[in-house]
Amino acid sequence: MTHRLLALALLALLSGCGLAQRAAVGLVYRPAPLADALVERDRAYRPDSLDAHRLTLVRPDAPPGTAVPTVVFVHGGGWTTGDRETEVGGAEFYTNVGRYLAGQGIATAVIGYRLQPGAAWTDQVADVADALAWTQAHAPDWGGHPTRVALMGHSAGAQLAAHVAFDAAVREQAGAAPVCGLVSASGAALDLLDPATWATGTRFGYYAQRFSPTREDVAGPPETPDDWQVRASPVTFITPAAPPVLISTASGEAGLFKTQADALARALDRSGVPWERVSTRALSHALGVPNLSRDDRTIGPATVAFVRRVCR
Repeated sequence: MTHRLLALALLALLSGCGLAQRAAVGLVYRPAPLADALVERDRAYRPDSLDAHRLTLVRPDAPPGTAVPTVVFVHGGGWTTGDRETEVGGAEFYTNVGRYLAGQGIATAVIGYRLQPGAAWTDQVADVADALAWTQAHAPDWGGHPTRVALMGHSAGAQLAAHVAFDAAVREQAGAAPVCGLVSASGAALDLLDPATWATGTRFGYYAQRFSPTREDVAGPPETPDDWQVRASPVTFITPAAPPVLISTASGEAGLFKTQADALARALDRSGVPWERVSTRALSHALGVPNLSRDDRTIGPATVAFVRRVCR
């Protein structure tokens, strides 16, 4: 299929027409087969009434005694939008990632978290850390183990997942243990000091609104980095004790995602942390999400192989 046809299909998907939506979804989305009984929705990882503090647990159909690795998946949405139960044209984008991984023997907790501007970015990191702690504590319930839990995120979710994977103080506050691996899929704001990222034309003010104390849309970047740029960048917290990382990007997304992937890889190299990298075929950043749950796209099988290897 040509890029032009796929672009037209995406426009149809977003148009709201039922028939057009179903046709478009068929081009970019494949539902991963898994029994509904293995999908448990609305599990609370914090003892409050907020829907943001719930997760969807997707379990593999594994025989008793099977060692089951687990992934905590963090959705994207620019830190201000998105939901673990996001559907587009009837397609369960994030839950389907869990279905795909569970079908490969990997339990998955697709988590919610509070969104900006109602919450600060530090609140969002704390939410992910709490969800990780809950998942590690309950992993034996589905044949898992606290030491065989990895973090995975897409876009903004990759930044939040990386923060928790690299920052021992955040995990300690939540009572979470280190993770066995991190999958960073098309991550943004991994290194907010990276000059190559701003050279792509990426707007500095977009990130200032999300991470600076004033949340102002300021020009930049400044000659001397602001403290928030350092604190909000997951690469700041990388040490030789960091877990192995799988870095992925999509072929059709904006250049900033590749430059941020480059910056993450350099930071990992400086600390001697093992990493690997893949690129997957996708027309856009958003269309990278359905690729996460498809066997015929690089990132899906690469994630399965990576998690099986590092979370043994």
